[in-house]
Amino acid sequence: MTAFAVLIACSAFFVATEFSIVKVRTTKIDQLIAEGNTKAIKAKKVISSLDEYLSACQLGITITSLGLGWLGAETIAMVLKPIFDLIAVDASVMTVVSYIVSFSIVTFVHVVVGELAPKTLAIQKAEAVAIHTAPVLILFHNVMYPFIKILNSSANGLAALFGIRGANDSEVAMTEEELRIILSDSLKGGEINQSEYKYVDNIFDFDDRTAKEVMVPRTEIVGIDKELTLKEVFDLMGVEQYTRYPVIDGDKDHVLGLVNMKHLLTAYIRNPEVNGIKPITSFMRPVIRVFETSPISDLLLKIQRERIHMAILMDEYGGTSGLVTIEDIIEEIVGDIRDEFDADEVPEVRIIGENHYIVDAKMLLENVNDILNITIEDDDIDTIGGWFMTQNFDAKEGEKVVNQGYEFIVKELDGHHLIYLEIMKEPLPIIETTATVAQQA
Repeated sequence: MTAFAVLIACSAFFVATEFSIVKVRTTKIDQLIAEGNTKAIKAKKVISSLDEYLSACQLGITITSLGLGWLGAETIAMVLKPIFDLIAVDASVMTVVSYIVSFSIVTFVHVVVGELAPKTLAIQKAEAVAIHTAPVLILFHNVMYPFIKILNSSANGLAALFGIRGANDSEVAMTEEELRIILSDSLKGGEINQSEYKYVDNIFDFDDRTAKEVMVPRTEIVGIDKELTLKEVFDLMGVEQYTRYPVIDGDKDHVLGLVNMKHLLTAYIRNPEVNGIKPITSFMRPVIRVFETSPISDLLLKIQRERIHMAILMDEYGGTSGLVTIEDIIEEIVGDIRDEFDADEVPEVRIIGENHYIVDAKMLLENVNDILNITIEDDDIDTIGGWFMTQNFDAKEGEKVVNQGYEFIVKELDGHHLIYLEIMKEPLPIIETTATVAQQA
């Protein structure tokens, strides 16, 4: 019985070890090592050579299974023999029954105690099991290395015939979708909060955004004419209350540079009489210029490198299509940033009621699709306002377009510049019953 118990324990050890080193996350082991857990170093060694140590586990499981098959049935049969002797069963019948009962008991104990229970433990406590079993597994691997090498080489050679590489050569990097699933599970499990999930999820979308999708469009740019003096600029700034302004020469297609209100105020305070009458070009700084199709990740790096927090976007004809500030880019990750001058700023989406919204016409189509759970697609248009104009270019306030069960109504318009759209669920048609028709007749 002692040998039988030892073999069951060995089987449980190798099964638990195998599942733990497959289940454990490398990043978790790296974290434990960084925290000073010296036991995790050997676990790192094991999972870094997964192919070798999985072969060691399989060899251990095979040896213990053979041992149980050899000793287990005979051991249980010896235990049961006194019972069968008391019953006075015929010898030939006793041999068959004893074999069947012994085999059943050995199989049950082996499967439950030697495999299923350790497997469940290893899956639930992968890090702990991997750390505690790694030293013994490494020792077993070193002792049985020649056999493991032969078996592993043979297995890899056979797998190579089917174009399959060893475990050590396989890719371990996770895809973006896999990381999103992990984040979602972490949110559900309470490991991260909603804000953390939102920030990381926005970062995944960050590289897919272009400057055109986050820009302030040309029609909304507030520029300063190069002929204005510093005193005249302050009058304009008092109305608009922005921090930075582009300096233009005649029209918005000719942007010369930018000015920062902080620098202007400093210059004015130092010498109001002299600096107050200087042209604004005396205080102008360079501005970044990029194509409107530039990825915002590249634009952010350019802004950081050149330390200029405003970029003018150009279209394919060299004209100005809009501008982007560093705040516009950061808001793609953290959401809207509102300061003391944004008290009257209207949210991009206003919820009026169930399936009833007022949205900024600059809102991206994909964001509208997410909110309404619909699919509006246009390869040439980015915003919901742009899409509406393709459906009804000469729209007036109050006019609507119906699409996929929703009414898109012009809420506010400035010339041909669409500012806000009201979106609501299309009302269900009224079906007149036979009784109603009869009454009307």
